[in-house]
Amino acid sequence: MKDKKGPDPRIDLDQVPRHVAIIMDGNGRWAKRNGKPRSKGHEAGAREVREITEACLELGVSALSLFAFSTENWRRSKQEIDSLFNLMTKSIKRYSDQINKINVRLLHTGVLDGLPDEVVQDIQKCVERTRNNTAMDVCIAMNYGGRRELTDATRKIATQVQAGAMRPEDITEDVIAANLYLPGHAEVDLLIRTSGENRISNFMLWQISYAEIIVTPTLWPDFSPTSLYDAIVEYQSRSRRFGGRP
Repeated sequence: MKDKKGPDPRIDLDQVPRHVAIIMDGNGRWAKRNGKPRSKGHEAGAREVREITEACLELGVSALSLFAFSTENWRRSKQEIDSLFNLMTKSIKRYSDQINKINVRLLHTGVLDGLPDEVVQDIQKCVERTRNNTAMDVCIAMNYGGRRELTDATRKIATQVQAGAMRPEDITEDVIAANLYLPGHAEVDLLIRTSGENRISNFMLWQISYAEIIVTPTLWPDFSPTSLYDAIVEYQSRSRRFGGRP
């Protein structure tokens, strides 16, 4: 039987990663390179989210996780943070319309506490609006930190132990995974980082344990569907051993 081919003839649709996670980096550098204010870089990056979502859906990806705002991003200037949240409220509404039409479900991973009320309301409305969609999940990591997620999971498990619902010896990897923010998406197959930075930046520390990692020098606003296809071709060329032998 011939391999199924998608929008790029190099890609075998039977070997597409189920869960793709992207650290979207380089908006500020893109703006500087193009002589624009940083806010324009974030706007360009927001437009790219829609294209990559549709490209992943066409390939048959089950889940796409996007690092939008980390718990460390609060260290940026108030002006940039305010600009980011203003853009997010507009982008989430437009994005909600787009993904609902193509049967994509939005999920939030991270902590809502501390985010502006309008951003929280827009996220919740989009999550509720798309909750019955089944074609693909998009997990938006906003006010997210991998260490914070593991800390929160540990607290939940400790509470269960304290209540007598579980013994310490009952704690397994599956129990920890079940107490993450999105337990249904606890394994990432492919992690992509744009802009050439070789860092994980506290993103999905548990979920990427055996992910294939691809770092591209392309800045996020320039990361096109073709860039995604290139990453998946590289992913499909690798032998995933999970600690064993091929």
